[in-house]
Amino acid sequence: MITGQVAKWHRDPVIVQSVRSTAAATVAYIVALRLSPEHLPLTAPLTALLVVQVTLYSTLTTGIRRVNAVVAGVVVAIGFSVLVGLTWWSLALLILAALGVGQLVRVEEFVVEVAISAMLVLGVTQVGSTAWVRVLDTLIGAVVGMATNLLFAPPVWVGTAGESIEELARGMRQLMLRMGEEAAGRTEVERATARLYEARRLDHDIVGVDASLRQAEESLKLNPRVREGLLHRVVLRTGLDTLEICTVVLRVLARSFADLAKARDPGPLFRPGIGVVVEELLSQVADAVVSYAVLVTTHVSSNAESAEERLANELATAAATRDRLARLMLEEVQRDPGQWQLQGAVLTEVNRILDEMDTEHRSRRLLEELDRYTREQRERARWLTRLRDALGTARPARLRERFPLPRRGRNRPAP
Repeated sequence: MITGQVAKWHRDPVIVQSVRSTAAATVAYIVALRLSPEHLPLTAPLTALLVVQVTLYSTLTTGIRRVNAVVAGVVVAIGFSVLVGLTWWSLALLILAALGVGQLVRVEEFVVEVAISAMLVLGVTQVGSTAWVRVLDTLIGAVVGMATNLLFAPPVWVGTAGESIEELARGMRQLMLRMGEEAAGRTEVERATARLYEARRLDHDIVGVDASLRQAEESLKLNPRVREGLLHRVVLRTGLDTLEICTVVLRVLARSFADLAKARDPGPLFRPGIGVVVEELLSQVADAVVSYAVLVTTHVSSNAESAEERLANELATAAATRDRLARLMLEEVQRDPGQWQLQGAVLTEVNRILDEMDTEHRSRRLLEELDRYTREQRERARWLTRLRDALGTARPARLRERFPLPRRGRNRPAP
C-alpha cells in the first residue's frame, strides 16, 4: 500500500518538481555562501528554482536563457552607469532599454529578468562589483540546477502520456458503445444531441493529452535513461494524431445520428435488422480504438507484436461487419430511398476510422515522420549527420526494421 502510494507520488509532476526544486535551491544557497562575496546570496537559490524543470531538456534551455538574461541586464546597467546616474527618467529609459534588449537576445519568459537585473545593479553605489557578483550568483544557481538534473536524471513521462492516450481511447469507446445501443432501438432527438455534445467535448480531452505528450517528448530529449527517444516520440505523436482524427470523425458520426433522429422522429434510427448490426459494428470499432491505443503505448517488442496482431484481427472483424451492414443498407435504400445520404454517411465515417487505424497506414505514417525528421536534422547539422552515417548509426534503418510495411491492409473493403 505504502509502496504503491510512493510510486504514485513519483509519477506526479507537481510532487517531483517541488522536491527537485527545493533540493536544488538549498544546494545552490550552500554553494553560494562559500563562493560568493555576497552576505546573503539569494540570487543563487532563486536561479536554481527558476532553472530546475520537470525535464532535463527544459532545465538546460531554461538555465541558458536565465544566465543570458542576467548578463544582458548587467551589461545594460553598466552602460547606463557610465552615461547617467539613477533618476526617474534614467530609470524609465533603463527599463525600456532592458526590455528591448531582452527581446533581442531571445530570453523568452526571462525578458523581465533583464530589466530586474539592470535596476538592481544600477541602484547600488559600486556598480562593477555588484554586477559581477550577481552574475556569479546566477551562474552558481544555474549550474546547480543543471547538475541536479544531470546527476539525478528526471523521470521519463512516457508512461503518464501513455495513460492519457489510453484514457482518451476508453472515453471514445464508451461513447461509441452508447451510440450503438441507442442505434439498435428508438433514439430521442434530445439523447442523440447529447451524444453529439459528448463527442465535441472530446476536443478538450485531446488538449490535455497533447500537453501530457509534449511533456513526455521533452523528457525524452537529452535524457541518459532513454536510448531510443526519437522512436518513442514518433510513435506516441503519430498515435495521438490518429486518435485526434478519429475523434473528429466520431463527432461527424454523432452529427449524422442526430440528423437521422430528427428526420425519423418518433421512429428508430434504423430498422431493427440494421440497428442491431450498427450496434455490433460500433462495439467492434470501439474495441479496436482501445487496442490501437494499447499498441501505441506498448514499447516492448514482443508485447507490441501481440498488440498489433490483436488490433489487426479486430479491424478485420469490424471490416467484415461493415461490409455486411453495407449490403443491408443497400437493400433498405432500394426499398426506401429516404435519408439515404445520412445512412451512406454512417458507413463512410466508420470506414474512415477503420482506415486511420489500419496497420499499413500506421507503418507508412511512422516512416514518413521519420523521413521528415531525418531531412530536418540533415539541414540543421550536416556534419553530425555525416558522422552518424559513417558510424552506421542512422536511425531510419532501425525504425524501418521495427515497423515494416505490411503487404496489404487488413481492413480494406471487400471487392
